[in-house]
Amino acid sequence: MKNRLKVLRAERDLTQADLATKLEVSRQTINAIETGKFDPSLPLAFKIARLFEKSIEDIFQGEATIQ
Repeated sequence: MKNRLKVLRAERDLTQADLATKLEVSRQTINAIETGKFDPSLPLAFKIARLFEKSIEDIFQGEATIQ
């Protein structure tokens, strides 16, 4: 899953550690999401969206197509 988390974080001058603290997750979790190694749970995706005042779709783009 592609995402804009790193860009949004940088726009707000937040470090991975800062964002991790705000989201109550580890810095490693933020790094894994930013590098596409980990997809956040739905509750975490909503939390990220609320923090950046964006919709989930504005931050995360799925790669699968629905048939």
